[in-house]
Amino acid sequence: MISRNGQPEAGSTPGVRVALFTDTLGDVNGVSRFLNDIADRALENGRNLRIFTSTRKPVLDLPNLCNFRPRAACRLPGYSDLEIVLPPMRRLIRAARAFSPDVIHISTPGPVGCTGRWIAHRLGVPLAGVYHTDFPAYVEHLFDDAALTHLAGGAMRRFYKPFRKVFARSAEYHASLERLGIDRGRQIRLQPGIKIDRFHPRFRDSRIWAMSGVPAAGAKLLYAGRLSLEKNMPLLVETWQRFRRLAPRSDARLIIVGDGPYRATMESALSGLNAHFLGFRHGEELSRLYASSDLFVFPSITDTLGQVVLEAQASGLPVLVTDVGGPKEVVRHGADAPSGIVLSPRDPTLWASQALRLSENPELLASMGAAAHRHAGRFSIHASFSHFWEMHERLASDARPALRPQPPAPMTDLSPSFQMDSVSA
Repeated sequence: MISRNGQPEAGSTPGVRVALFTDTLGDVNGVSRFLNDIADRALENGRNLRIFTSTRKPVLDLPNLCNFRPRAACRLPGYSDLEIVLPPMRRLIRAARAFSPDVIHISTPGPVGCTGRWIAHRLGVPLAGVYHTDFPAYVEHLFDDAALTHLAGGAMRRFYKPFRKVFARSAEYHASLERLGIDRGRQIRLQPGIKIDRFHPRFRDSRIWAMSGVPAAGAKLLYAGRLSLEKNMPLLVETWQRFRRLAPRSDARLIIVGDGPYRATMESALSGLNAHFLGFRHGEELSRLYASSDLFVFPSITDTLGQVVLEAQASGLPVLVTDVGGPKEVVRHGADAPSGIVLSPRDPTLWASQALRLSENPELLASMGAAAHRHAGRFSIHASFSHFWEMHERLASDARPALRPQPPAPMTDLSPSFQMDSVSA
């Protein structure tokens, strides 16, 4: 086992060693927060998890996070906060071999993930991964092109083909994974989890609005996430426009935390309608914005989980989510003590009327907010990491008899087939 200083704990025996490869670790998104959380939890539990990435962005200073500066990097067109990198593959391979993993876990199908996939093949260790992002759905919403969507699905099918186990973030995505050729026997539903002490009603602080340039009066309806078509931002725009038509004298405010390629369009469409764009927020400031709001509105239909939905509920906010995708599965609805409401994404008038009904009923907001906080308490990062680790221990145990006894190929064997395999993946 390893401790927070990166050294073996006295008297401990080495356990399973998991190398995790990811293309997102310093970014502002739910995947990055989850990975940082499990890295921290692994240190607390003395588990041999090491996370490998390659990014120009700063990452947390933890002994089990290994960031290799990219050989080259460029920003994605239209997404100024995202970058695509060419990782230093030789250095990644040397570091992975030195770590000698029992299991390799791939978090993202980008260049770093492709490198990890190739390393697993060369080292002869079992490969696992998580389906964090529904890329075919993203392509469909961005381009509305059936051929491109089909190509994206084919790319994901080829990428995940050698994986022994693939983690789904929600039950709904079991069927999606089956369509990618991943049968139920290879699927595991990963138990969701967040640091529930980081998102809590105790962070409520009305002073945050003056600091953010937002009038203190009126209910605060919050959205947090990327501002892009694949997050279904047109529904949020239309919902708020209809909200203002239904209640033109309301002093309610729409608070938008995040950034992305659709921001300029949103700002233009919502000009003069009590909408406030705060950009990205981090750390305790983000916790205070969550807890100081009144209702969380999340219109996405492409999220495999929607970690922000859990964060909002843990902060004491009722939530509005769609009936498509993973977020509805972490919302208690249609029962006693609901934590939110699940709505069709095809009816912005219903979204507006429900948002108005809740925003004008402080007692209902308070009771649903309290229920949301209690409900989110079921999704701790402690339980999530325990499940994550147990599944990798089982995979390593099942694979050990089949592992090849000979050492892997020498480091100098970086043939063109490596680059071809990475590209074709």
